[in-house]
Amino acid sequence: MPLVDEQARLAALRRYRILDTEPEEAFDDLTLLASYICNTPMALITLIDENRQWFKSQRGLEGVRETERSVAFCTHAIPQSEILEVPDTREDERFRNNPFVTGQPHIRFYAGAPLITPDGHALGTLCVVDTQPRRLTPEQIRALDALRHQAQAQLELRRRYLELKQTLADRDKLTDLMAYTDTCEMNIVVPAEPESIPKVSQGVKQLLEGKGWGEDQIVPVELALDEAMANAIRHGCKNDPTKHVQCLVTTNGQGEVVIAVRDPGPGFEPAKVPNPLEGDNVFKGSGRGVFLINQLMDEVGFADGGREVQMRKRRT
Repeated sequence: MPLVDEQARLAALRRYRILDTEPEEAFDDLTLLASYICNTPMALITLIDENRQWFKSQRGLEGVRETERSVAFCTHAIPQSEILEVPDTREDERFRNNPFVTGQPHIRFYAGAPLITPDGHALGTLCVVDTQPRRLTPEQIRALDALRHQAQAQLELRRRYLELKQTLADRDKLTDLMAYTDTCEMNIVVPAEPESIPKVSQGVKQLLEGKGWGEDQIVPVELALDEAMANAIRHGCKNDPTKHVQCLVTTNGQGEVVIAVRDPGPGFEPAKVPNPLEGDNVFKGSGRGVFLINQLMDEVGFADGGREVQMRKRRT
């Protein structure tokens, strides 16, 4: 059985933003088909969180939305790529003492097809369950595998739709910057992780070099951008790589660049940020990022409750 990077798997699951969402017809259709084709009274689409098994769709277990992970059959299915079939749970040492075997609903048969992301993480399963011992026919196994592929495709479609929707929403919130400038040069959304910072910074550097900015003129802009990105990742996104930071760069004919960095966090009140050069603030870490950005750029402002920092710099 292959080793599973559990932290990476959980991070992948969070990227899909599907836990605790309402039922969706596309997934319910798949459990209906699985139950019908495999001739089982129960079929589920499960997702395995850190401590629980949550049901995105269910047939035959109405009223139950989740179980503890410690008793979840699907926990044993996700470390592998093939369908896990258990013909008789009473004869399998992994399951014979499971409360869902010894008590209601008295599970005797289980077959779980792992739902695997394109980067190889198993998020949960499409599974069928019966109260009688049995085996799936080869045709049923092939059909269950085909339905698993459909479930995986639906998860990907849903994830991409949510990401596109978020990107468009973020773009709309930044359109007020266009009043300051003539040309939008960059509009990029990156995962909230430190590795994203140099990628964005390098792109801005190349942009300014192409417009004739010298090294000594670019360095303050780079430093301010790096600090704004780091603050957005650390404070706005709490270092959660499933969240995203947006950077918009615009220029005008007067040799100015305006950079906006936006995060989805709770925001803050800029007026309450302490001056790190005053009193006991010297010994504290808070406020240094905002102070540095103000020193490096000609003009700095905040919008949307502190979720967006707008920085302006004129080429000297």
